[in-house]
Parts: sequence; C-alpha cells; structure tokens
Amino acid sequence: MNDADIDADATDRMLLQRMSGGDRAALAVLYRSYHGRLVRFLSRLTRRADVIEEVINDCFWIAWQKASGFHGDSRVSTWIFGIAYRCGLKTLRQHGDEPVEDDGREDRMPSHDPGEDRELRDWLAKGLKHLSADQRVVVELVYGLGHTLEDVAVIMQCPVGTVKARLFHARVKLRNTLPALAGEPPLQKEKTP
Repeated sequence: MNDADIDADATDRMLLQRMSGGDRAALAVLYRSYHGRLVRFLSRLTRRADVIEEVINDCFWIAWQKASGFHGDSRVSTWIFGIAYRCGLKTLRQHGDEPVEDDGREDRMPSHDPGEDRELRDWLAKGLKHLSADQRVVVELVYGLGHTLEDVAVIMQCPVGTVKARLFHARVKLRNTLPALAGEPPLQKEKTP
C-alpha cells in the first residue's frame, strides 16, 4: 500500500468510527467517496442502473448498521466492496438481470482524451461482455480498481487460488476475443504456468 492508500484507509476508518456513533454526516461522506467506484464495480455484475443503485443503498445500509463491528482485519475499501459484492449477488438472485434499454453510459471510466479513449473503452467493454460475471468482477477489482489478489479473495469470499484462476481464464478469453473484435485473427492461447 502506498501513502495515499494508507491515508485514505485511515480517513475511512475514522468515518466508520463516527458512523458507529450515529454520525450521519460521516455516512454521507463515505457514500460520496465510494459511490463512483461502486457504480463502476457493480456495472461488471449488471448493466441495470436501477439494480446498481439499489445495491449501493443496501451496501451502505449494512455498513451503517455494522460500522461498529469493523475490526480492521482488512482495508475499509475491501470491507465495503465485499458488502457490495454480496448485496449485488443477492439482488441479482432476487430480481434477475433482465436486459434494459442501454442508457448510453458506457463511458463510466474517466477519460483524458475523449476520442481515442472512448474507442478503447468501447472495445474493452465489448470484450468484457464475453467473460463470466465472476471473471468481469475480478478483472475490474484488480485492473480497474487496483485491489490485490488477497483483497479480491476477501471481497469475493473465495481462496486466492480461485481469484488467480478466474483472472487467468479472463486474460486468456480476452486475448482470444479482443483481436477478433478488432478484425484481427486471435492470438495463441496462454499456457498454464
């Protein structure tokens, strides 16, 4: 963890401590801090904006209720993403993931150069659609949000080996899918280490 991550986690811990005492302003600060990252993360489980917002609200309701139960075994971000992941799975089991009209919000990732980055994001988004939900989530957590494999294992409540396998298979699938989406022949398959 770098200094910025350590500072952010210390701030998040302080906010959780204030939340455990009933401080609603601390909840609002934590909510605003995580909302965008959770939208991006949960968009790998479902494209339904209504479901994503429901999951985020459920996540923070649980965080509010259990703030005093956070013992610091992980970073606060790992704890929150774990809650969001489990809430997302539960909501999808209850409501399903019926497709809805595309609202054109494919550009959830920040962009510096709207022209070239947009094309790259669209291409990657099409490639990610070929992955299973678990593979998309692992790719997003590791490459999109910068979580360690150990953090992802905690978030997804599975062994690190399972995370590594999902990431390996996602890379293989992307390596074979992305060139085809760009009109090129697929690359050779990655060999198992």
